[in-house]
Amino acid sequence: MSETDRLFVRLGPRKYRVERPWGRPPKDVRFSPISGVTVDSKDNVYVLIRRDAAADPKPGPAVLVFSPEGDFVRAFGEQSVADSHGAFVGPGDRILIGDRDGHQIFCFDSEGRVLFTLGTRHEPLSPFNHPTDAAVGPNGDIYVSDGYANSCVHRFSKDGKWKQTWGRPGQGPGEFALPHAIWVLADGRVLVADRRNCRIQVFTADGAYLTEWRDVFNPADIYVDRDGLIHVCDDVPRVTVLTPDGIVVGRGRPTLNSAHGMYGDSKRNLYLAETNPARITKLALVN
Repeated sequence: MSETDRLFVRLGPRKYRVERPWGRPPKDVRFSPISGVTVDSKDNVYVLIRRDAAADPKPGPAVLVFSPEGDFVRAFGEQSVADSHGAFVGPGDRILIGDRDGHQIFCFDSEGRVLFTLGTRHEPLSPFNHPTDAAVGPNGDIYVSDGYANSCVHRFSKDGKWKQTWGRPGQGPGEFALPHAIWVLADGRVLVADRRNCRIQVFTADGAYLTEWRDVFNPADIYVDRDGLIHVCDDVPRVTVLTPDGIVVGRGRPTLNSAHGMYGDSKRNLYLAETNPARITKLALVN
């Protein structure tokens, strides 16, 4: 690619080079569609592969792992995750993955071994009903956005014991129309991408409504970097960058169509998961 063909976006104070498609999957592994992405402490990139468990003739891996350079490392989740959706890396590089149609949250180690699960497999409303995403708070509590057939957030202790649930269908404060992604800030505030209500709702650690940030259209995912900048990808398509107070400081259109998932590495590069066309777009920091 010539220098004149390169694409760039600016998100607030940072300029990025657009690199797509990123990653070199093995030829014998299907790379579509892609529903999410996350990054561990060593900057390995975990790509979530969505499949139709009811129709696919044989299971495929739920997660493909790539080195920071984009080389394929390993695959896992084939015998456990039915429908991978959202992903989050917690302390100790424990990878939380939402199994949307299996009605569970899986926790894997970085090698792909199952450490524990939340929810009862293939039992809707026990307690999940097509959950979407999970995140870990500063005290180790696990928060789950739930999701496609529920309209609520669940909170668990770090050892997996249920603590509380809040939310209901609707458009008012604390009500949801598809809670699609979740993140917990360093101060304990919980951000929820209330997708069909076109807003980010903000709660205390125990679920008390604080405020909401609008001017996002069908927000799909939330990623907060080490500097506290909040990144939201939506269906415009674009990425919006906000301060912890919800003030927009930057925007860009780094993907051809909407990104369904987003995460960053230690070097402040960003990775966006696209479902159509199925690929990873890397935003490589240039300044």
